[in-house]
Amino acid sequence: MFTQQTAPVAGSLGWSALVATLPLLTVFLLLGVVRTKAYVAALTGLAVALIVGIAVYGMPVVQALSSAVQGAVFGLFPILWIVVNALWIYRMTVYTRHFDVLRRSFGQVSSDNRIQGLIVAFCFGALMEALAGFGAPVAISSVMLVALGFSPLRAAAVSLVANTAPVAFGAMATPVITLAQVTGLPLSVVSSVVGRQTPVLALFVPLLLVFIIDGKRGVRETWLPALVCGVAFAIAQFAVSNYVAPELADIAASLVSAGALVLTIRTRTRVPAGGPPAEESTSDSRPDVVKAYAPYGIIIVIFALGQVPAIKAWLSQATLAFHWPLLDVHGPNGKPVSGNTFSLPLLNTGGTLVLIAGVITAVVLRLSARTALTEWGRTVHELRFAILTVTGVLALAYVMNLSGQTTTIGFFIAGAGAALAFLSPVLGWFGVAVSGSDTSANALFGALQVTAAGRTGLLPELLAAANSSGGVLGKMISPQNLTIAAAAAQLPGSESAMLRKVLPWSIALLLVMCLLVVLQSGSVLGWMLP
Repeated sequence: MFTQQTAPVAGSLGWSALVATLPLLTVFLLLGVVRTKAYVAALTGLAVALIVGIAVYGMPVVQALSSAVQGAVFGLFPILWIVVNALWIYRMTVYTRHFDVLRRSFGQVSSDNRIQGLIVAFCFGALMEALAGFGAPVAISSVMLVALGFSPLRAAAVSLVANTAPVAFGAMATPVITLAQVTGLPLSVVSSVVGRQTPVLALFVPLLLVFIIDGKRGVRETWLPALVCGVAFAIAQFAVSNYVAPELADIAASLVSAGALVLTIRTRTRVPAGGPPAEESTSDSRPDVVKAYAPYGIIIVIFALGQVPAIKAWLSQATLAFHWPLLDVHGPNGKPVSGNTFSLPLLNTGGTLVLIAGVITAVVLRLSARTALTEWGRTVHELRFAILTVTGVLALAYVMNLSGQTTTIGFFIAGAGAALAFLSPVLGWFGVAVSGSDTSANALFGALQVTAAGRTGLLPELLAAANSSGGVLGKMISPQNLTIAAAAAQLPGSESAMLRKVLPWSIALLLVMCLLVVLQSGSVLGWMLP
């Protein structure tokens, strides 16, 4: 049995937290400063995490290696299982030339690539986040934007930044549901507070996207559609998360924002076409247009059916849950940690649902089984370095979590006293930066936030929600998501360039969220809370 320590370095929580950050600092320094390949940074960070876990935290070598293997397996399934199958669908549409039809169809909605960026990355990406989550929105949005004429780096950056506001309610509200479970707070309360924080981000993100696409000119010429898009998303997300159901928040917000955006550009007499011009639309037959949209319609239908209670329960039966070999980890409180067990949902997982959608897509597009399998194999081959990176990052995250390194950092930040309201979102941001998942960050730090709130007199529901709301801003800089974006945009090895491009926006939006939580904790914006 291995029991986690919170302050293994000279009994000091501060020095222990500093040592515990070394694996993640190693990854970001190698990516952002040294500019190594992402998989080299991930594997080097994993080595550092293993050394710190074994030499500093006293984790047995066998258990440390076992935790790394568990993380790598989780990286393969369900994370990469989603990405591979999502990109496979894209490859099939490219093979049949129906993606060209889709690109021309978007050109008929607007000839302005800035508007197309909002529709694809913000609206459609939010819908994919609502239904699938994990890496699917970034992967699908990136390939669609590249096909629409965006440069690969810009397409990836836009997709990463857009994947913020919907994340807390993504994958049918899995992050907030997890947060409610680990904190013991009512789901309605958690959803309500998060629904009064993340909509604020939605007001900024569309304007930020048009700035990334076309600079100041983009904001000057398309501020109205961007603002309408963000306001519509914010209102819908707030209303549904507070008064309907958190599971439907992003679905409603994405559809309402898309409708408001299209209505705005259709009622305007002129939408300037600054930025990279879109390809002129040509006349495509109605059957070809239907087939071009069919894969994404199929994805939506499949995921919607997967959330029907009876179907979801049936799919969940094919879930394997077992004690992970060679692991016996107990937390600082002496209780076994959840990481000792591993759950493998074979059917009720985004990747399998995307695979089913892919099989149906192959039939609709009249691809032979041999061609479809060939394209799947080519997809895996193209993602080989991304697969190595993601498995390395998840292995690193699991070693940090199970050895106690992440817990040490959490306890250190939670001990900030009066500054906790400001730092609370930072803790969630850090958790997502490490794991790539708002759900994982909530599972790691949600209960800790509530405990810290009790010690400082702050509202527990406010800090719990801040963990999730701040966490969504760490997703764009997570090595896992950077790799997914690089692979989808067909820029393998460009993760360091992407990190430098999106890091300033991640920090800037995080500061906005920190300030919002501070103001909500006092009399200035305390009225915003339920």
